[in-house]
Amino acid sequence: MTTMLAARLHATGQAMKLERVPVPAPRATDVLVAVKACGVVPNLINVLTHWQTWFPELPLPKLPAIFGLDVAGEIAVVGDLVQNFRKGDRVYVNPGLFCGSCPACRGDEPTNCTNYTFSGYFGFGPDSQRQFDAYAYGGMCEYMIAPQHNLVRLPERVSFEEAARFGYIGTAYAALRKANAGPGKTILINGLTGTLGLGATLVALGRGVTRILGTARDRGRLARVQSLAPTRIEVLAQDDNRSVAEWARSFTEGHGVDAVIDCLGPGTPGTFLMDGIYALRRGGRAINVGGVGEKTVMDVHWMMDAQIEFIGSNWFTVADGQALAAMAAAGTLDLSVFQHVRVPLAEVNRALDGSLFRDGGFTNVVVIP
Repeated sequence: MTTMLAARLHATGQAMKLERVPVPAPRATDVLVAVKACGVVPNLINVLTHWQTWFPELPLPKLPAIFGLDVAGEIAVVGDLVQNFRKGDRVYVNPGLFCGSCPACRGDEPTNCTNYTFSGYFGFGPDSQRQFDAYAYGGMCEYMIAPQHNLVRLPERVSFEEAARFGYIGTAYAALRKANAGPGKTILINGLTGTLGLGATLVALGRGVTRILGTARDRGRLARVQSLAPTRIEVLAQDDNRSVAEWARSFTEGHGVDAVIDCLGPGTPGTFLMDGIYALRRGGRAINVGGVGEKTVMDVHWMMDAQIEFIGSNWFTVADGQALAAMAAAGTLDLSVFQHVRVPLAEVNRALDGSLFRDGGFTNVVVIP
């Protein structure tokens, strides 16, 4: 096969067009992946319609382009210099592209690469287009190439649909790792029922976090998340007219929680983020992964006195992704809670137009080539 079906965006704000394009040829250290599932992240429609206005400093690929962030599939062709992977291996492709030669990359911090770039999504640096040019195909097509160092090997018990959710779960995993969240710890998750928040809950349960406190708007979904582990999860609705800090401190003898994982989305008021930070104990850590877009005022003097750490955390490493796969293989990470909505590639625009019902973080929309 020399050509394949792909969905390409020709102009922001327009529908994607289904077209025949050449099947890409992997370089010596690359693999060709037959796409089996591509996750449709809730933020993708914003990237396709508003990104150049909202965040002009975060470049999109030159159009027309094939988008699609979270790809799970099967290796179809292996480059001559690829090691430890074979044709037929089931993999998740971490879309985080890095140069490999800047100080951050040479210091083993690839997510801090000067030109870190999400394949099939957007970039973070002025030279991100070079990364887009090298790996031009996102996941909304039949085949894509990926560098061998971006591959996460999937255990048999993880389906392609579940693996296509690794982007959000991995982001939550990295946040919890930076928070040192584990046995004996109490954490607060702001935005418990969303795509990121549910992922953070599942990872926290798997890492053995003793108590998980969570806030969100929808009471029904809060109850569903709490039912995953009723003896370890406590929830508070945002319209409950209670101080988040006072509520959280009531579970910790007044000391406060060890960490806050903020999963609130771009449209959330910045005060909600600060309300959660006030729940921290002395020396606690706030990890922000949700991307609150509103500029907010922080109580920096109190944060200094209480030695509060505020950490921005973006995405996750391939090692984090492999740890997720290992947790799933061991049964400590439960991926069975997701309700998969499978949309054929030919109907890709239906997956993006907002008409599909989403039940908070429980819904997992994937495009199937």
